Amino acid sequence: MGLIATIALITLGISFMVFVTFFGRLPALRRTPIAWLHKLIWVYLPNGVYALDERLTGGRATNSCSRFANFIMYDQHPTILIFFILLLTISESLYLPTAWPLLSPTHKFFGTIAILCPYIFLYLSVTTDPGTITPHNHVSEMARYPYDFSLYHPGSTCRTCNLLKPARSKHCSVCKKCIAKMDHHCIFINNCVGAKNQHYFVLLLLTTSVLTLYGGILGLNILSTKILRRWPNWALLPWNANSGGEGMEIKQWLMIWAWGMQEAVSLGAVTLLALLTSPLVWGLLGYHVWLIYSGTTTNESMKWSDWQAEMDDGFAFKRGIDAGRRKKNLRIEPAWTRWPVEAEQILVRTESGRPPGRELDETGTEGGLVGEGEWEPVWRLRDVENLYDIGFWDNLVDVFWPGYMYRDPVSLEPRGRGRGRKGRRR
Repeated sequence: MGLIATIALITLGISFMVFVTFFGRLPALRRTPIAWLHKLIWVYLPNGVYALDERLTGGRATNSCSRFANFIMYDQHPTILIFFILLLTISESLYLPTAWPLLSPTHKFFGTIAILCPYIFLYLSVTTDPGTITPHNHVSEMARYPYDFSLYHPGSTCRTCNLLKPARSKHCSVCKKCIAKMDHHCIFINNCVGAKNQHYFVLLLLTTSVLTLYGGILGLNILSTKILRRWPNWALLPWNANSGGEGMEIKQWLMIWAWGMQEAVSLGAVTLLALLTSPLVWGLLGYHVWLIYSGTTTNESMKWSDWQAEMDDGFAFKRGIDAGRRKKNLRIEPAWTRWPVEAEQILVRTESGRPPGRELDETGTEGGLVGEGEWEPVWRLRDVENLYDIGFWDNLVDVFWPGYMYRDPVSLEPRGRGRGRKGRRR
């Protein structure tokens, strides 16, 4: 039982650390234990270790560790990608020799598909250009989405690429290039997730989730069948076991389970790994489905989190924009975009906590404060229009078939069901 317990604890620890790292900074978890643990693990503990190392070695040890961590997390290299491929391949090579002869033809057919699909979508996620913005495609990328005057204002220039930044784009410090509809840079695919490969990344998460759950359930079924041949009263759940009309004692149940695992160590270890990591992968998939449902990206969710902090302090204000207005500077704000709707509000921040004054209204600076009507204080994200949320199904279409949602540049007629419909921040 010692080996099985060790494998389970190590797997749970790694899964938990990855979960806290990925989800600890989400706006929805800002005031939860997960956010506190993220700060403890990635802020407070490193600061404490650094202070101790400053006294002992003058900071040399932590500087070396920091450089290595930055190389692993923030440099473009295939280390984590290779680890991911090896994890899949080695696990399957340990699992299949025992499980494959025991599977029915139906399970062999669907199992083959479940095994191949993650490799296919991993390859497509890695090799597909995520949406690099270059001087050659800059005009078309500027027309991909309109500026929402909340997260994205016209006139902003990338200081590295020296190009006007299209709405929803971001410069990746790892890839050293601007990416259209930037979601995040993923170390598992050694590539950014952007407008042109987001669908492959979502399908990678989906197929990996199915593979881990499917493999875990099949492994449990094989091990349970093996155990039941020797202990007919045993059950997968101890309180369902029939031992004198009562549930089986947990100690006895664990001993029988340990025997089954040791009878097929490779199958048992991979089954345990699949079952323990499956919730993490499903959680990542669920998070990205929620992003699609909300019409936002990982990058934008962080920006909305910053806006919520401004709203909490009373520094955020909004007012309307005439949807039919004439755009003043067509060099920084395209006359037309392929998105079916345009912004109807502007969201601004003031240092004083008072509405913008006349001198600000008349500026022609970056993202000049266009609009009409009185400024209103904003206290909640749900009171702010999300221009890029046009309903779940049309958001999904924008991810998987973006050209379908775009309107014709000549007639300016929108396609799809999202005509003129905009969502609120959720």
